[in-house]
Amino acid sequence: MTKTNKKDKNKKKPAGKMPPNIKGSFLGNFIASVLILFLTISIYSYLGGSRVNEKISISELAKAVEFGDVKSITVKSGSIEAVFVDDTTKISTKEETSGIEEVLSAYGVTTEQLSKVDISVDREGGFLYWLISLSPILFPILFIVVFLWIMTRQVKGAGMQAFSFGQSRARLTAPDDQKQRVTFKDVAGCKEAKEELSEIVDFLKNPKKFFEVGARIPKGILLMGAPGTGKTLLARAVAGEAGVAFFSISGSEFVEMFVGVGASRVRDLFQTAKKAAPAIIFMDEIDAVGRVRGGGLGGGNDEREQTLNQILVEMDGFEPTEKVVVMAATNRPDVLDPALLRPGRFDRRVTIDLPDRSDREEILKIHSKSKPFAEDVDLTVVAERTPGFSGADLYSLMNEGAILAARENRTKIAQFDLIRSIEKVMLGPERRSHVLSKKEKEITAYHEAGHALVASVLPYTDPVHKISIISRGRAAGYTLKLPIEDKKLQSKNEFLDDIAMSLGGYVAEKIIFGDLTTGPSNDLQVATALARDMVTKYGMSENVGPMALEGSNGKTIFGRGLNEKEYSEQVSSVIDKEVSRIMKEAHDKAEKIINEHRPLLDTIAKRLIEKESIERDEFDSILVANGIQPKISEASS
Repeated sequence: MTKTNKKDKNKKKPAGKMPPNIKGSFLGNFIASVLILFLTISIYSYLGGSRVNEKISISELAKAVEFGDVKSITVKSGSIEAVFVDDTTKISTKEETSGIEEVLSAYGVTTEQLSKVDISVDREGGFLYWLISLSPILFPILFIVVFLWIMTRQVKGAGMQAFSFGQSRARLTAPDDQKQRVTFKDVAGCKEAKEELSEIVDFLKNPKKFFEVGARIPKGILLMGAPGTGKTLLARAVAGEAGVAFFSISGSEFVEMFVGVGASRVRDLFQTAKKAAPAIIFMDEIDAVGRVRGGGLGGGNDEREQTLNQILVEMDGFEPTEKVVVMAATNRPDVLDPALLRPGRFDRRVTIDLPDRSDREEILKIHSKSKPFAEDVDLTVVAERTPGFSGADLYSLMNEGAILAARENRTKIAQFDLIRSIEKVMLGPERRSHVLSKKEKEITAYHEAGHALVASVLPYTDPVHKISIISRGRAAGYTLKLPIEDKKLQSKNEFLDDIAMSLGGYVAEKIIFGDLTTGPSNDLQVATALARDMVTKYGMSENVGPMALEGSNGKTIFGRGLNEKEYSEQVSSVIDKEVSRIMKEAHDKAEKIINEHRPLLDTIAKRLIEKESIERDEFDSILVANGIQPKISEASS
């Protein structure tokens, strides 16, 4: 039975109809078999036809022997094969009971004439003789047998696939698989998460001490965090530490086009895990099937809801002695159904944050174990220059550094390779082929100089580490600024200065050239979005007040994230006015700074046009020469 979609009601397939992939393979094998048959017949006909020789009578052969035209004669039972002087072969026949000398003598061939001919007798027999004789019968029979065997195998495969359609497709990592085994030593950072999960390891290793005091280990652990923070790696590390079977499956693998398949796979997965207990079931991206039911989210998929219901039922059916723990990962916990999060199911939630500076350094050390480094490599500096990077980003950074070194035919990775890799991961590869015209290069230089100048003058912005007008990714140029230290909170003043810094390029183009280009479009989008968040999410507007009108995903928080606004048009008008006011004040602030430091702007822009990029040390020296004290970060102190 297929999904009850209105458009598909009249397209239901019969219950016994073969799946399309089986039909395709059946047809392909049939065509291949027919082609093989034709090829066999062609080869046989060719070989058989090539052996056809001219037939002559015994009298003609006798005359040829008398005239000395025959070089050799081979007698095969009742057949005579004569090779003439001109190397042609002719066939004649005789009675099997008569010898060749007797037959030719009867036609007047003398013994002297016969002695000049090489005569041999070939007595046919054995396996090869009978194989050649019976080949016209054996080959067709053999072909039919092989063809029937292939067809039977395909039908059997179709039947087996139909029976295994509802079986789980979870990947199993056995406890004794040392190649895929991961432990907490292989996971850097996440100290709090590892401490929380160590209880699960202890339970799987020694459940008796928990049961003796009446403790019941949580059935479900939900790992929450941004993409790339190591949720799957942590789950594998728990299984590796505990030495238990690890069943991993993605949420999307439950849902198929047939209704009920997902629920069947859930049942099979839990039954398999119970047989292998102690074990861990890991469901990656569980939000694919665990979204809120009945809210219209996800298209109202009945199959998805049936799968979710089966997961809830299976988790309720666990007994304390089964020693099976369910772990799941998601980066969207806000969309999960409340039934999944209630006590008795995923009642323990472990949040995995982005790594801080010390964690990033530890992660870099793990990813650098097999990489040869030059003497100048300092992973502490790399960790300080990568705030906001996840574990996956750091892995990509180290890999890109190795690729850059190999591309330049060097056997060791230098610090310069890692610094370039940071920019490549953040912004994309350099586009040296994207050549700017002289005018575009000048506009881009003043644009980036405007960003850098405003960021250097304002007190609440981060230090500038690099300015470049070399295209990377979709950006014609970029100004790289990094925080002095990792931040968990941001203030209103920091937001306002960031918006002003984002408008620095816009204002510089307007002042210097008296015109605007499409270059500042992304800056305007980022700044406007930040100003709106200040008003609608963070309560940083005095006119609107401490009200949260939108959720973290940018949509209204009322109505479970639907698009309908729950505030009036009057409030919407006030929000728009506040956003416009913040943007106008930020524009005026940037304009004032650029007008006051116009010579410094020109100096930065000219240096960019000349060198295309300015590193932090050189930029700080330019600021000091113009009377501005540069900001000092931990990396430079």
